[in-house]
Amino acid sequence: MRLERILDAISPNTLPYGMFTRELSDREARRAKRLESIYHVGQDRIWDGREILSELIAKHGTNNLDERTKQALGRIFSIIMWGELAAWRISAQLADVLEPLEAKLAASSQVHDEARHFYVMHDYLEAIGAPPKPMDPASRRVVELTLATHDLPKKILGMQITIETMALTIFAQVRALEVDPVLTELLAYYERDEARHVGLGVQLLPQLLGKMSIPERLSLLAFQTNLMLSAMLSLRAMEPDLATLGVRARDVMMLGFRKNLEVHEMIRADNPDTPEKPPIEYFMNVANEMLFPEEGPHSSVPVGERARRAFDAARGARPGLREGSLEARRGGQAKLRVAA
Repeated sequence: MRLERILDAISPNTLPYGMFTRELSDREARRAKRLESIYHVGQDRIWDGREILSELIAKHGTNNLDERTKQALGRIFSIIMWGELAAWRISAQLADVLEPLEAKLAASSQVHDEARHFYVMHDYLEAIGAPPKPMDPASRRVVELTLATHDLPKKILGMQITIETMALTIFAQVRALEVDPVLTELLAYYERDEARHVGLGVQLLPQLLGKMSIPERLSLLAFQTNLMLSAMLSLRAMEPDLATLGVRARDVMMLGFRKNLEVHEMIRADNPDTPEKPPIEYFMNVANEMLFPEEGPHSSVPVGERARRAFDAARGARPGLREGSLEARRGGQAKLRVAA
Protein backbone atom coordinates (compact mmCIF):
# COMPACT_ATOMS: atom_id res chain seq x y z
CA MET A 1 0.00 0.00 0.00
CA ARG A 2 1.60 3.29 -1.09
CA LEU A 3 1.41 6.49 0.91
CA GLU A 4 0.15 8.36 -2.17
CA ARG A 5 -2.94 6.14 -2.22
CA ILE A 6 -3.61 6.85 1.42
CA LEU A 7 -3.10 10.57 0.86
CA ASP A 8 -5.47 10.40 -2.11
CA ALA A 9 -8.06 8.71 0.08
CA ILE A 10 -7.52 11.08 2.97
CA SER A 11 -7.10 14.51 1.46
CA PRO A 12 -5.98 17.44 3.66
CA ASN A 13 -9.61 18.58 3.75
CA THR A 14 -11.13 15.23 4.64
CA LEU A 15 -11.13 13.49 8.00
CA PRO A 16 -11.28 9.65 8.18
CA TYR A 17 -14.84 9.46 9.47
CA GLY A 18 -14.97 5.69 8.91
CA MET A 19 -12.13 4.89 11.29
CA PHE A 20 -14.53 3.59 13.97
CA THR A 21 -16.81 1.55 11.70
CA ARG A 22 -14.44 -1.20 10.58
CA GLU A 23 -15.09 -4.77 11.68
CA LEU A 24 -12.15 -6.60 13.26
CA SER A 25 -11.35 -10.27 13.58
CA ASP A 26 -10.24 -11.52 16.99
CA ARG A 27 -6.58 -11.36 15.91
CA GLU A 28 -6.98 -7.85 14.51
CA ALA A 29 -8.71 -6.72 17.70
CA ARG A 30 -5.83 -8.08 19.83
CA ARG A 31 -3.30 -6.33 17.60
CA ALA A 32 -5.25 -3.07 17.83
CA LYS A 33 -5.29 -3.37 21.62
CA ARG A 34 -1.52 -3.85 21.69
CA LEU A 35 -1.02 -0.83 19.42
CA GLU A 36 -3.21 1.29 21.66
CA SER A 37 -1.25 0.13 24.71
CA ILE A 38 1.98 1.41 23.10
CA TYR A 39 0.50 4.89 23.24
CA HIS A 40 -0.75 4.65 26.83
CA VAL A 41 2.44 3.02 28.16
CA GLY A 42 4.39 5.77 26.42
CA GLN A 43 2.24 8.38 28.15
CA ASP A 44 2.84 6.75 31.52
CA ARG A 45 6.62 6.60 30.97
CA ILE A 46 7.29 10.04 29.54
CA TRP A 47 10.49 11.50 30.95
CA ASP A 48 11.63 15.11 31.00
CA GLY A 49 14.77 15.22 28.87
CA ARG A 50 16.09 18.51 30.23
CA GLU A 51 15.53 17.46 33.81
CA ILE A 52 17.05 13.98 33.45
CA LEU A 53 20.14 15.19 31.58
CA SER A 54 20.72 18.01 34.09
CA GLU A 55 20.41 15.59 37.01
CA LEU A 56 22.85 13.12 35.44
CA ILE A 57 25.41 15.83 34.68
CA ALA A 58 25.10 17.18 38.23
CA LYS A 59 25.56 13.65 39.57
CA HIS A 60 28.51 12.54 37.41
CA GLY A 61 29.97 15.66 35.78
CA THR A 62 31.27 15.93 32.22
CA ASN A 63 35.01 15.52 32.81
CA ASN A 64 35.06 11.72 32.81
CA LEU A 65 36.34 11.26 29.26
CA ASP A 66 39.75 11.44 27.64
CA GLU A 67 39.89 13.32 24.34
CA ARG A 68 40.05 10.20 22.15
CA THR A 69 36.99 8.65 23.80
CA LYS A 70 35.11 11.94 23.67
CA GLN A 71 35.69 12.33 19.94
CA ALA A 72 34.68 8.70 19.28
CA LEU A 73 31.45 9.20 21.22
CA GLY A 74 30.87 12.46 19.36
CA ARG A 75 31.15 10.82 15.94
CA ILE A 76 29.02 7.76 16.81
CA PHE A 77 26.27 9.62 18.60
CA SER A 78 26.13 12.40 16.02
CA ILE A 79 24.93 9.67 13.66
CA ILE A 80 22.44 8.53 16.30
CA MET A 81 21.24 12.11 16.83
CA TRP A 82 20.55 12.71 13.12
CA GLY A 83 18.87 9.31 13.00
CA GLU A 84 16.55 10.48 15.77
CA LEU A 85 15.61 13.51 13.67
CA ALA A 86 14.84 11.22 10.73
CA ALA A 87 12.77 9.02 13.04
CA TRP A 88 10.90 12.10 14.27
CA ARG A 89 9.98 13.03 10.70
CA ILE A 90 9.05 9.47 9.69
CA SER A 91 6.88 8.85 12.75
CA ALA A 92 5.10 12.16 12.06
CA GLN A 93 4.41 10.95 8.50
CA LEU A 94 3.00 7.69 9.87
CA ALA A 95 0.88 9.47 12.48
CA ASP A 96 -0.67 11.52 9.70
CA VAL A 97 -1.43 8.75 7.20
CA LEU A 98 -2.29 5.73 9.35
CA GLU A 99 -6.07 5.51 9.59
CA PRO A 100 -6.81 3.03 12.40
CA LEU A 101 -6.98 5.00 15.65
CA GLU A 102 -4.76 2.58 17.57
CA ALA A 103 -1.94 2.72 15.01
CA LYS A 104 -2.26 6.50 14.78
CA LEU A 105 -1.96 6.76 18.57
CA ALA A 106 1.15 4.54 18.65
CA ALA A 107 2.85 6.56 15.88
CA SER A 108 1.91 9.84 17.63
CA SER A 109 3.56 8.58 20.81
CA GLN A 110 6.74 7.91 18.83
CA VAL A 111 6.74 11.47 17.44
CA HIS A 112 6.95 12.81 20.99
CA ASP A 113 9.66 10.33 21.96
CA GLU A 114 11.85 11.05 18.92
CA ALA A 115 11.64 14.81 19.43
CA ARG A 116 12.92 14.30 22.98
CA HIS A 117 15.64 11.87 21.85
CA PHE A 118 16.89 14.38 19.27
CA TYR A 119 17.24 17.42 21.49
CA VAL A 120 18.58 15.47 24.49
CA MET A 121 21.31 13.82 22.39
CA HIS A 122 22.23 17.21 20.94
CA ASP A 123 22.48 18.70 24.44
CA TYR A 124 24.53 15.75 25.71
CA LEU A 125 27.07 16.07 22.88
CA GLU A 126 27.38 19.79 23.49
CA ALA A 127 27.83 19.19 27.23
CA ILE A 128 30.77 16.79 26.77
CA GLY A 129 32.46 19.09 24.25
CA ALA A 130 31.79 16.99 21.14
CA PRO A 131 29.36 19.10 19.05
CA PRO A 132 27.32 17.14 16.47
CA LYS A 133 28.94 16.47 13.11
CA PRO A 134 27.30 15.65 9.75
CA MET A 135 26.55 12.02 8.93
CA ASP A 136 28.91 9.96 6.78
CA PRO A 137 27.49 9.12 3.30
CA ALA A 138 26.45 5.53 4.15
CA SER A 139 24.60 6.53 7.34
CA ARG A 140 22.91 9.38 5.51
CA ARG A 141 21.78 6.98 2.81
CA VAL A 142 20.12 4.68 5.37
CA VAL A 143 17.86 7.43 6.71
CA GLU A 144 17.30 9.09 3.34
CA LEU A 145 16.16 5.83 1.73
CA THR A 146 13.60 5.43 4.50
CA LEU A 147 12.53 9.06 4.45
CA ALA A 148 12.14 9.11 0.67
CA THR A 149 10.06 5.97 0.14
CA HIS A 150 6.31 6.42 -0.32
CA ASP A 151 5.67 2.71 0.24
CA LEU A 152 4.22 2.10 3.70
CA PRO A 153 5.70 -1.40 4.34
CA LYS A 154 9.14 -0.18 3.20
CA LYS A 155 8.95 2.83 5.49
CA ILE A 156 8.01 0.68 8.48
CA LEU A 157 10.65 -1.94 7.63
CA GLY A 158 13.28 0.77 7.29
CA MET A 159 12.43 2.72 10.43
CA GLN A 160 10.84 0.47 13.03
CA ILE A 161 12.53 -2.81 12.09
CA THR A 162 15.98 -1.85 10.74
CA ILE A 163 17.08 1.54 12.11
CA GLU A 164 15.51 1.11 15.54
CA THR A 165 16.96 -2.36 16.14
CA MET A 166 20.43 -1.19 15.09
CA ALA A 167 20.18 1.74 17.50
CA LEU A 168 19.03 -0.57 20.29
CA THR A 169 22.04 -2.83 19.68
CA ILE A 170 24.55 0.04 19.83
CA PHE A 171 22.85 1.46 22.92
CA ALA A 172 23.06 -1.88 24.73
CA GLN A 173 26.74 -2.37 23.86
CA VAL A 174 27.87 1.14 24.83
CA ARG A 175 25.76 1.16 27.99
CA ALA A 176 27.13 -2.22 29.12
CA LEU A 177 30.70 -0.96 28.75
CA GLU A 178 29.97 2.05 31.00
CA VAL A 179 32.08 4.36 28.85
CA ASP A 180 30.57 7.49 30.44
CA PRO A 181 28.32 7.33 33.53
CA VAL A 182 26.06 10.10 32.18
CA LEU A 183 25.54 8.28 28.89
CA THR A 184 25.19 4.90 30.61
CA GLU A 185 22.19 6.07 32.62
CA LEU A 186 20.76 8.21 29.81
CA LEU A 187 20.68 5.35 27.29
CA ALA A 188 18.48 3.27 29.59
CA TYR A 189 15.70 5.82 28.93
CA TYR A 190 16.34 5.67 25.18
CA GLU A 191 16.25 1.86 25.10
CA ARG A 192 12.91 1.75 26.89
CA ASP A 193 11.36 4.09 24.33
CA GLU A 194 12.96 2.46 21.29
CA ALA A 195 11.63 -0.97 22.29
CA ARG A 196 8.08 0.40 22.01
CA HIS A 197 8.89 1.80 18.57
CA VAL A 198 10.02 -1.62 17.35
CA GLY A 199 6.74 -2.95 18.77
CA LEU A 200 4.82 -0.60 16.47
CA GLY A 201 6.52 -2.18 13.45
CA VAL A 202 5.97 -5.71 14.75
CA GLN A 203 2.23 -5.05 15.02
CA LEU A 204 1.79 -3.22 11.70
CA LEU A 205 4.05 -5.07 9.27
CA PRO A 206 2.38 -8.55 9.37
CA GLN A 207 -1.02 -7.24 8.27
CA LEU A 208 0.62 -5.26 5.46
CA LEU A 209 2.64 -8.28 4.30
CA GLY A 210 -0.52 -10.37 4.18
CA LYS A 211 -2.00 -8.02 1.58
CA MET A 212 1.08 -7.83 -0.67
CA SER A 213 1.45 -9.55 -4.04
CA ILE A 214 4.58 -11.54 -4.94
CA PRO A 215 6.02 -8.64 -7.02
CA GLU A 216 5.41 -6.28 -4.09
CA ARG A 217 7.20 -8.67 -1.72
CA LEU A 218 10.14 -8.94 -4.11
CA SER A 219 10.29 -5.15 -4.28
CA LEU A 220 10.31 -5.03 -0.47
CA LEU A 221 13.17 -7.55 -0.38
CA ALA A 222 15.17 -5.46 -2.88
CA PHE A 223 14.60 -2.39 -0.72
CA GLN A 224 15.67 -4.30 2.40
CA THR A 225 18.85 -5.53 0.70
CA ASN A 226 19.71 -2.00 -0.43
CA LEU A 227 18.99 -0.66 3.05
CA MET A 228 21.01 -3.36 4.85
CA LEU A 229 24.04 -2.83 2.62
CA SER A 230 23.97 0.87 3.49
CA ALA A 231 23.51 0.04 7.19
CA MET A 232 26.50 -2.31 7.14
CA LEU A 233 28.65 0.27 5.36
CA SER A 234 27.55 2.78 7.99
CA LEU A 235 28.68 0.37 10.70
CA ARG A 236 31.97 -0.08 8.83
CA ALA A 237 32.48 3.70 8.92
CA MET A 238 31.85 3.67 12.69
CA GLU A 239 34.13 0.68 13.29
CA PRO A 240 37.28 2.58 14.38
CA ASP A 241 35.30 4.68 16.86
CA LEU A 242 33.42 1.64 18.16
CA ALA A 243 36.78 -0.09 18.68
CA THR A 244 37.97 2.92 20.70
CA LEU A 245 35.04 2.34 23.06
CA GLY A 246 35.72 -1.40 23.23
CA VAL A 247 32.85 -2.46 20.96
CA ARG A 248 33.43 -4.97 18.14
CA ALA A 249 31.50 -4.08 14.97
CA ARG A 250 31.15 -7.79 14.20
CA ASP A 251 29.38 -8.26 17.53
CA VAL A 252 27.06 -5.36 16.76
CA MET A 253 26.25 -7.04 13.43
CA MET A 254 25.48 -10.38 15.08
CA LEU A 255 23.44 -8.92 17.93
CA GLY A 256 21.51 -6.66 15.56
CA PHE A 257 20.78 -9.55 13.23
CA ARG A 258 19.58 -11.75 16.10
CA LYS A 259 17.27 -9.02 17.30
CA ASN A 260 15.92 -8.84 13.76
CA LEU A 261 15.39 -12.61 13.89
CA GLU A 262 13.26 -12.17 17.01
CA VAL A 263 11.19 -9.58 15.15
CA HIS A 264 11.01 -11.95 12.15
CA GLU A 265 9.62 -14.72 14.38
CA MET A 266 6.99 -12.37 15.81
CA ILE A 267 5.95 -11.39 12.28
CA ARG A 268 5.97 -15.02 11.16
CA ALA A 269 3.65 -15.98 14.02
CA ASP A 270 1.02 -13.67 12.50
CA ASN A 271 1.88 -14.45 8.88
CA PRO A 272 2.57 -18.20 8.33
CA ASP A 273 3.46 -17.59 4.65
CA THR A 274 6.62 -15.79 5.78
CA PRO A 275 9.72 -17.97 5.11
CA GLU A 276 11.23 -19.64 8.17
CA LYS A 277 14.65 -18.27 7.21
CA PRO A 278 14.54 -14.64 6.02
CA PRO A 279 15.98 -14.35 2.48
CA ILE A 280 18.07 -11.34 3.55
CA GLU A 281 20.07 -13.66 5.83
CA TYR A 282 22.12 -15.08 2.95
CA PHE A 283 23.14 -11.62 1.78
CA MET A 284 24.00 -10.49 5.31
CA ASN A 285 26.18 -13.54 5.97
CA VAL A 286 28.20 -12.78 2.83
CA ALA A 287 28.50 -9.06 3.55
CA ASN A 288 29.45 -9.71 7.19
CA GLU A 289 32.44 -11.86 6.22
CA MET A 290 33.58 -9.37 3.58
CA LEU A 291 33.29 -6.30 5.81
CA PHE A 292 33.92 -7.54 9.35
CA PRO A 293 36.51 -10.36 9.56
CA GLU A 294 36.61 -12.13 12.90
CA GLU A 295 40.23 -10.98 13.43
CA GLY A 296 39.01 -7.42 14.03
CA PRO A 297 39.21 -4.01 12.32
CA HIS A 298 43.00 -3.73 12.36
CA SER A 299 43.65 -7.08 10.68
CA SER A 300 44.72 -7.40 7.05
CA VAL A 301 42.73 -10.43 5.89
CA PRO A 302 43.17 -10.78 2.09
CA VAL A 303 40.12 -10.21 -0.09
CA GLY A 304 40.38 -13.75 -1.45
CA GLU A 305 40.22 -15.22 2.07
CA ARG A 306 37.24 -13.02 2.94
CA ALA A 307 35.47 -14.17 -0.23
CA ARG A 308 36.14 -17.82 0.62
CA ARG A 309 34.68 -17.34 4.11
CA ALA A 310 31.69 -15.48 2.65
CA PHE A 311 31.00 -18.34 0.23
CA ASP A 312 31.27 -20.89 3.06
CA ALA A 313 28.89 -18.84 5.25
CA ALA A 314 26.38 -18.56 2.40
CA ARG A 315 26.29 -22.32 1.87
CA GLY A 316 26.21 -23.17 5.58
CA ALA A 317 29.76 -24.57 5.81
CA ARG A 318 30.77 -21.74 8.15
CA PRO A 319 28.77 -20.27 11.06
CA GLY A 320 26.80 -17.27 9.91
CA LEU A 321 25.28 -14.41 11.87
CA ARG A 322 22.69 -16.78 13.33
CA GLU A 323 25.24 -19.27 14.72
CA GLY A 324 28.46 -17.24 15.11
CA SER A 325 30.08 -16.73 18.50
CA LEU A 326 29.99 -13.37 20.23
CA GLU A 327 32.63 -11.57 22.22
CA ALA A 328 30.14 -8.99 23.47
CA ARG A 329 30.49 -7.61 26.98
CA ARG A 330 27.83 -8.16 29.63
CA GLY A 331 24.38 -6.90 28.78
CA GLY A 332 24.98 -6.86 25.05
CA GLN A 333 23.20 -10.16 24.54
CA ALA A 334 20.03 -9.13 26.36
CA LYS A 335 16.85 -10.36 24.70
CA LEU A 336 15.04 -7.77 22.65
CA ARG A 337 12.05 -6.37 24.50
CA VAL A 338 9.29 -4.98 22.32
CA ALA A 339 5.67 -4.08 22.87
CA ALA A 340 4.32 -7.12 21.05
